[in-house]
Amino acid sequence: MTEREKFETICDLTTNLVGLHLGDLSIKTRKQDILIPRMVAAVIGNFKDIHPTVIANVIDRDRTSVLHYIKFHKHNYASFPKYREIFNLVYNQYNTLESSRKVFENSQDLKIFILKSDIKITLTKPQVYIKVKSGKCSYRIKTNYLNCSENIIILKQHLRDYNYTIEIKTI
Repeated sequence: MTEREKFETICDLTTNLVGLHLGDLSIKTRKQDILIPRMVAAVIGNFKDIHPTVIANVIDRDRTSVLHYIKFHKHNYASFPKYREIFNLVYNQYNTLESSRKVFENSQDLKIFILKSDIKITLTKPQVYIKVKSGKCSYRIKTNYLNCSENIIILKQHLRDYNYTIEIKTI
């Protein structure tokens, strides 16, 4: 998953748990019903090593607002019961969701899984490497520009129940 996809998952989880509609975290308002979940999602995203710029782009804010949310997390958590309640709820649910995802134990299992998923591999003159990492395992897929996008879509579909990252490198 990319950082953006991870943070969108956090935002979707937050809106579902709080009872908002998808996309409400990016509404330009300071109402507490939306502001508190937005702050919580931004802080949890930061805890999960998502860059503040990515967080800001998803919630349609500037980076300094995200940094402000992060800076005042300790104070808000200590003195603001509603913030603390929502933070604990979302953080615990996200950790449960993350831990329920599968991870490949060795590179051979990852390789077999990828090869069975109808990926188009280019053995002669590859132009792009798609590196799939899951846990401590990784596998590099050689492909060309023509099949790269389709291969990534196929990988995302087949790996949706797994904890993984994809890196794309041109040769």
